[in-house]
Amino acid sequence: ASCLLLCFRASLVTPLIFGLLLQPPLTQLSTVTQPNIVLLMADDLGIGDVGCYGNDTIRTPNIDRLAKEGVKLTQHIAAAPLCTPSRAAFLTGRYPLRSGMDAVNNYRVIFWNGGSGGLPPNETTFAKILQQQGYSTGLIGKWHQGVNCKSRNDHCHHPLNHGFDYFYGMPFTLISDCQPTEPPEMDRAFRRKLWLYTQMIGLVTFTAALGRLTGLISVHWKMLSCLAGFSLLFFLSWFSSYGFVRYWNCIMMRNYEVTEQPMVTDRTTSLILRESISFIERNKHKPFLLFLSFLHSHTPLLTTEKFLGRSRHGLYGDNVEEMDWMVGQVLDAIDKEGLKSTTLVYFASDHGGWLERQEGKRQLGGWNGIYRGGKAMGGWEGGIRVPGIFRWPGVLPASTVIDEPTSLMDIYPTVVHLAGGVLPQDRVIDGRDLMPLLQGTVEHSEHEFLFHYCGIHLHAVRWHQKDSGAIWKAHYVTPIFRPLGAGACYDRGFCPCFGEGVTHHDPPLLFDLSQDPSEAKPLSADTEPLFDIVIRKIGRATEEHRRTLTVVPEQLSLSNVVWKPWLQPCCGTFPFCWCDKEGDN
Repeated sequence: ASCLLLCFRASLVTPLIFGLLLQPPLTQLSTVTQPNIVLLMADDLGIGDVGCYGNDTIRTPNIDRLAKEGVKLTQHIAAAPLCTPSRAAFLTGRYPLRSGMDAVNNYRVIFWNGGSGGLPPNETTFAKILQQQGYSTGLIGKWHQGVNCKSRNDHCHHPLNHGFDYFYGMPFTLISDCQPTEPPEMDRAFRRKLWLYTQMIGLVTFTAALGRLTGLISVHWKMLSCLAGFSLLFFLSWFSSYGFVRYWNCIMMRNYEVTEQPMVTDRTTSLILRESISFIERNKHKPFLLFLSFLHSHTPLLTTEKFLGRSRHGLYGDNVEEMDWMVGQVLDAIDKEGLKSTTLVYFASDHGGWLERQEGKRQLGGWNGIYRGGKAMGGWEGGIRVPGIFRWPGVLPASTVIDEPTSLMDIYPTVVHLAGGVLPQDRVIDGRDLMPLLQGTVEHSEHEFLFHYCGIHLHAVRWHQKDSGAIWKAHYVTPIFRPLGAGACYDRGFCPCFGEGVTHHDPPLLFDLSQDPSEAKPLSADTEPLFDIVIRKIGRATEEHRRTLTVVPEQLSLSNVVWKPWLQPCCGTFPFCWCDKEGDN
């Protein structure tokens, strides 16, 4: 009898063991503790520029491969439509105005390496938490979150003060001023005004001097001296900064050391790729976080010779295709080191493509597909809806598409959770852990409401009505497109957040994105029976959200964004800042 009982038990246990062994690997998350994390972020890339999001003319096989081998998000939302605030939100998991990283004025990003604004030292980035969890953390590429606060070497906003063990790249952002052959981009209209005022003051001074010499005008020499001195001081006051943008902003750093000033743009792409692969190789034996923050596809669209002329979309398309190749090189390095199954790879853009960026007939900005608007527009989908792709073989399902509202801020709690860390308890974290959604253990995103800011101004609010599947979006403020009927602010180069360049809507414009993702047909109380209910629900959520906001120092105030010579990173004795340490090597 005992023999029969043992045989019976064995007959039950054997299939149970085989059943457990044959379970699909997607449930094996617990067996991979502290995965490597590779975050790939494009700059100014439009959602319509990528093959797996519908583009059939720009070739992006490596990004498309990520989507095929992983999870593609179709409603991935940036917390801001410009670089500095969007990246601040990405790094902290919080709306940028919580850290003072959204603007009260028209200076909506960090403008100078020598400014005093930046990501505050008291903010806790995901890199800092992962560093505490034993990760090697590296940032390669663009930072654009400030450098110094009070002195040239305090590095209070520097990546190494925000949880990164290693930094190589631009503390600023790529701009056309970095390329000597390109027309200036930074504050172009303001610089024209300054140059005009300088000429006017100079003309007055010259006329007064000529009149004094010819006896036509009675002007005292002291007055002439004062006029000449004022003219010179006025010129120096702005030309000392704007006249040397390439030297002050277009620099490369390795950790705290300036390595190129100005940067040598011909080799920037190869150096960033080399540093990224080297970081993976150096840290393959322990958990690592690599944040590869591409300079592509921001103007001036630095593109190496072998990619020039390859695409059907001019220089912009060439640049995107080169970035895709770089993505492939990083993925190959992960495969080569045998890290594919233990590495979470994420690809996104910091915000939508820049529609107004043109030089003559050349379109130098991205395409946002079917979505209205673009970069700098706080409410319209084209400015904030971006690619979002996750790959982790064996843990995340392949060839999966998720059409749920998610945010770049969600990366923060997601990677902190995977690293075994704990979210800060002394502040509001707006992001949500995406792993349950990505693995398919839950059906809906945790986000019920998302708030879309332009600077500190709330332009729109999204409500995900989970029981019906509707995604309502109310616009309180929209930019005025010019020329009329155009899809962007071509007269300004950027759409404003406030003032005479925007329209306030009362009642707000309402769209159901589940039916009208292009935001082409605003609803009204006459056409939508739920109009009043939806507007009231969104209004109450907005009031609750505003009660969670606290007053913090404004990092992008005018006093913080202006250039301060004593804060300027310099590889020599200021103002003689010039070096090429990469060339020397």
